[in-house]
Amino acid sequence: MRRARGPAAVLAAALLLTGCAQSVDPIERLGKKAAQGVRPSGPAPDRSYRHWGLTEPLRRPPRPAARPLELDTDGARRTLPRVLDRVPTGDPVVFLTYDDGAEQDPRFVDMVRELHLPVSMFLTDSIAGPGYDHFARLRRLGAGIQNHTLDHRALAGQPYAGQRAEICGQQHRLSARLGVRARLFRPPYGTYDRTTLRAAGDCGISAVVLWRAAVTPADLVYTNGDHRLGRGDIILVGPDESTGPTLRERTTRVLRRVQQRGLTVGRLEDYL
Repeated sequence: MRRARGPAAVLAAALLLTGCAQSVDPIERLGKKAAQGVRPSGPAPDRSYRHWGLTEPLRRPPRPAARPLELDTDGARRTLPRVLDRVPTGDPVVFLTYDDGAEQDPRFVDMVRELHLPVSMFLTDSIAGPGYDHFARLRRLGAGIQNHTLDHRALAGQPYAGQRAEICGQQHRLSARLGVRARLFRPPYGTYDRTTLRAAGDCGISAVVLWRAAVTPADLVYTNGDHRLGRGDIILVGPDESTGPTLRERTTRVLRRVQQRGLTVGRLEDYL
């Protein structure tokens, strides 16, 4: 039998090959790719939560409702900052806060980025000052930067001028170093008086933030109420003055507890 020659033969061969390719079942093609070690296209599942010691991904927080204008009991606009250790919300969220700024682990920045973790940093200039670049990186990831005074002095009982200098001085420092105008303030050691509130309000502070739960080397401790996490709780993570777990390890411990309670982490600044 004579073999066909010329353009017609080439065209016929091409059509034959095309027909064979089209006759292969798509599922069969997928199986062949898998057998050859070729993965299907598309985004890979995010497993970074396992790297940070979690057994499941951290749920994204809901979008918070609009905040109402804060009023005093007589209906006038609030003149002194409110004081709170939890946020009144029905959302299944808690809030992670960190004090002073002594621990400046670059791996903590990685943790915040990979877990999309909302955190709020209450900074003291005399402690955090040498490492503001570290907190600038956190801020670019969405971390809140807030006020914890210039020198971490106990304020309660001090004259107005001294308290105002500590709070307003840190407001100016955060603005100059990080471009931040803080709205939230945490008094050192959680102690304050009415003079503290007046000075904070005069420095542009809208809320004095305490905490209902705090991380210790052993466990979570609670300042009041039920000894378990609930919606809206503000958690203090560190600083740890012992040689115990690292900041990342303490954060992972809290996140596990949060997930066990069916909660997730919200951004404090979105609620206050």
